[in-house]
Amino acid sequence: MEARGVFRAFGTVPALRGLDLTVPYGQVTALVGANGAGKTTLLLILATLLAPDAGRISVAGHDLSTHPEQARSALGWMPDTFGVYDQLTVDEYLAFFADAYRLPKGEKPRRVRALLSLVHLEDQLGRPVHGLSRGQKQRLGVARALVHRPRVLLLDEPASGLDPRSRVELRDLLRSLAAEGVAVLVSSHILSELEEIADRVVLVDHGQTVGEHRMADLVASGPNGMGRARWRIRAMEGDGLAARLAARPGLGEVGDLPGGAEVGPLTENEAADLLAALIAEGVRVVAFGPVGSALESAYLAMTENMTQSRR
Repeated sequence: MEARGVFRAFGTVPALRGLDLTVPYGQVTALVGANGAGKTTLLLILATLLAPDAGRISVAGHDLSTHPEQARSALGWMPDTFGVYDQLTVDEYLAFFADAYRLPKGEKPRRVRALLSLVHLEDQLGRPVHGLSRGQKQRLGVARALVHRPRVLLLDEPASGLDPRSRVELRDLLRSLAAEGVAVLVSSHILSELEEIADRVVLVDHGQTVGEHRMADLVASGPNGMGRARWRIRAMEGDGLAARLAARPGLGEVGDLPGGAEVGPLTENEAADLLAALIAEGVRVVAFGPVGSALESAYLAMTENMTQSRR
């Protein structure tokens, strides 16, 4: 799926200002930006629910402006909030959308049961939709988006309302869909989880694409660039740790924390050497790890640069 030069305004207020986007098949692409950056507007346009003022969009080889119905047949769409038909049971709800996508009657019951199993709602078979929790409704929304086996999947805040276990299951599901060749685009504010599932990240700000990166490249460069990061250490004896760190050169800025400290920036090799030295010196280290994540750092750097450029 590709979008090039997409513009959209609401009255005199521009929402998208020539935004470009590529969502490769077989990969999960994360869409990251602040509130008001244009993410939901873009997703609504990609889902054919909102017309762009200008630009070219191709979904599964179909031009959105000339062949919107063919594009819809290849799209699975899950908005951040959606209504459900409370008078239906969960299986009737999915069967309704199976009919809307013209699935063969013989295939429909098998597909509904497979989808409920896929999103771990098989125990809700025959139960009314209005009795589901918010997290269960989110999972039902994922199943609905997958009814017709789409080649492109658009998800806006899919983890909203999910408990930790359900979030892990959603992550595994999206990775498995990508492995099957589906192009997955996910918008979310939970950056730590996006870093675990995404192959690529597209950073947007004020309706424009300001960066596209392979997640592996971000991780390799480290939260502070050039493979260097701040590291947080906790030890059983905080005073003993502080004394050892004070006597050791080359640790960068050392900050005190309750029961520990923060040092760096250091490379992974430098951090490993430090950990080995502390243990050899008898410091009982109970936690040692980098501060923050590569995606969080890229996002914060983007917003800081954008703020400075507008001053």
